Amino acid sequence: MPFERATQPLIAPSILSADFAHLADEADAVAGADWLHVDVMDAHFVPNLTLGLPVVQSLLNATDIPLDCHLMIEDPGRWAPPYAEAGAHNVTFHAEATDDPIAVARDIRAAGAKAGLSVKPGTPIDPYLEILKEFDTLLVMSVEPGFGGQSFIPEVLEKARAVRKLVDSGELRLLVEIDGGINTDTVEAAAEAGVDCFVAGSAVYGAFDPAAAVRALRAQAAGASHHLHG
Repeated sequence: MPFERATQPLIAPSILSADFAHLADEADAVAGADWLHVDVMDAHFVPNLTLGLPVVQSLLNATDIPLDCHLMIEDPGRWAPPYAEAGAHNVTFHAEATDDPIAVARDIRAAGAKAGLSVKPGTPIDPYLEILKEFDTLLVMSVEPGFGGQSFIPEVLEKARAVRKLVDSGELRLLVEIDGGINTDTVEAAAEAGVDCFVAGSAVYGAFDPAAAVRALRAQAAGASHHLHG
């Protein structure tokens, strides 16, 4: 799949904050979103259990918004490729969950999706800079993975800045994504740090008009983004 350079901020509402009993309606409620972020948790890698492949397959049939599947799971080498095969647009797994992230990324790409690498707030990015050329997205976690509604950790923005420099210099070709505590108070700092894609949960689904909240976050991020043009 060709490299997807962002020309405007991408907003990815997180269905972790949606009503699980009405996911098709909740996808409709964020019409105009760039991606729909789906948190898959296995109660092993993180202390929470959410949803899995059958729900993702149902969502794929219910929305035209590209699905951004964030796998907070053990053994991504086994479980990640089926999400790509099902039709997910982007499949992200955690650096901390595998000893061979390159192999997992290549399997995801071979199955037809973009491959993303995610790092927890306390995980340094330097050891992974060399392998990021194998990925289409880097997902910087700005909260500890596992539960929604946590407070933003601003220190992680240094990772976004480091990778942004490599992308802008042409050394890397990927999207920088951030997930955790993104709202009207934090989105500008993340945009200034060079983030392309912003995952927002309660800031979107807690709003009276989720689609309007998506538009507002995108506009706010665009005003603070130095690297995006168009």
